[in-house]
Amino acid sequence: MDGIIIINKEKNWTSNDVVQKIKGKFHEKVGHTGTLDPLATGVIPVLIGKGTLLSKYLVNHDKEYIATIKLGEKRSTGDLEGDVIEKHNVDDFILEENFVNSKLKNFVGIITQTPPIYSAIKVNGKKLYEYARKGQNIEIPKRNIEIYNIELISISKKEYEIRYNVHCSKGTYIRTLCEDIAKELGTIGFMKELQRVRVGDFSIDNSLKISEIDSNEKIEKNFISIEKFFCNKESIELDDIDLKKFLNGVKIHLSKPNNVYRIYFQDRFVGIGEVVNNTLKRDIVI
Repeated sequence: MDGIIIINKEKNWTSNDVVQKIKGKFHEKVGHTGTLDPLATGVIPVLIGKGTLLSKYLVNHDKEYIATIKLGEKRSTGDLEGDVIEKHNVDDFILEENFVNSKLKNFVGIITQTPPIYSAIKVNGKKLYEYARKGQNIEIPKRNIEIYNIELISISKKEYEIRYNVHCSKGTYIRTLCEDIAKELGTIGFMKELQRVRVGDFSIDNSLKISEIDSNEKIEKNFISIEKFFCNKESIELDDIDLKKFLNGVKIHLSKPNNVYRIYFQDRFVGIGEVVNNTLKRDIVI
């Protein structure tokens, strides 16, 4: 079985837990793109078999999240798992809808983020959370990310919480975004809840919960084969001579625009190839 299953990860599962569960089901090589913290829920594209070769096509996907900010508290990790390290009063006007909307608009576009100290980014060969756990100070490199859209969903004045939807680029840390939004509002805050609802074209509407992967009917309905993944790409039909060359990794002269193509022999899907400078080279063989 070669392709992708979109999993709706539940709370308290790690991304690796998901991979191991699916590996036990299919007994194939399994990987994933887009780690989610244990407390977060939502979309994880899981790659199965030769589908793991698709990872390079997925690394730059944009993402969409629904997040909840708890105002008036700052946590060591930026989320619910951390210790409370600061408290602050939340004035009533901060939770007014017009005020919140006006501040959220300031985040649309290219902005600079400082990733959280509790993250897996490496600095000088060590992950940031390794420095954090040892209480060591380290200068965290800033990065530019892009917020394509951000919209308020709801406000709870009783709980001092703001829920919002954000469409953002790869590399965006929502924990940091929540803290920055709270600061823009004139207070402090942390990310209380997070749900990833989309990764690229993969939506939570077409995802399966872990409990559903034992249903062959649901897997068949939601499974994305390698051929289906590239359904928007043009196809190339090979004759028997060029098929042998393709399967053996021999480059084939072909007058086609530079792009990725679905490769067929006698109407049978055989893999994915890439044309560069009028030369077709093998990428994935089924």
